[in-house]
Amino acid sequence: MTDLLYRKDWYAREAQGTVTGHTPEGGIILDATIFYAQGGGQPGDAGELNWRGETVAIENAVKGPGEDVVLLPAAGAPLPPVGAEVRQLLDWDRRYRHMRVHTGLHLLSVVIPLPVTGGSIGAEKGRLDFDMPEAPEDRDGLQLRLQELVDRDLPVTEEWITDADLDANPGLVKTMSVRPPMGQGRVRLIRIGTGEARVDLQPCGGTHVASTGEIGRIALGKIEKKGARNRRVNLLLAD
Repeated sequence: MTDLLYRKDWYAREAQGTVTGHTPEGGIILDATIFYAQGGGQPGDAGELNWRGETVAIENAVKGPGEDVVLLPAAGAPLPPVGAEVRQLLDWDRRYRHMRVHTGLHLLSVVIPLPVTGGSIGAEKGRLDFDMPEAPEDRDGLQLRLQELVDRDLPVTEEWITDADLDANPGLVKTMSVRPPMGQGRVRLIRIGTGEARVDLQPCGGTHVASTGEIGRIALGKIEKKGARNRRVNLLLAD
């Protein structure tokens, strides 16, 4: 099982690790990793591994068997042998933009309090699909409320609850099409704001900024009709 270091520190840019195996497809498994594995609409991390004077570019990270994370190297790249100690380096600029967009999407689900039917995250923009039969009438008002939440510089923190706690509080789950990962006894929640200033609390396994102020300037993009009841709302980083 890979120790998920990115869950302990969203801001870790480098770390040591030991190669514990290779996949038949040429992926690399480490005992511990800072590379986020693709999932929940967030792309896997990219970066590189260094060992014994060698370097391999990592193009993506995905979930492997059990609780392993598989790092996918560039085609034809040399692989560090099993047992090798490697230095992991993230493509930090890309990851940090994913963190800003991801947290921004959580705020988008606050200003548009409708069930979420899908979503995705990129380095420049993200989007949420909503169960929204009619388009919003006050787009400018949504934009203002969204930026106000960002500018309040609310803390972004986590907590863990049991599977049973989540079953007893189904309103925490905003997504209609994807259930949070369960079956291991506990579920991670992301909280934005604290006490009476809390604005959001929902299950999420992704990486986030530590406060909403780090998101910076954002802009609502296109609001697209994607079916009789679904509309896609795009969110862009504006700086």
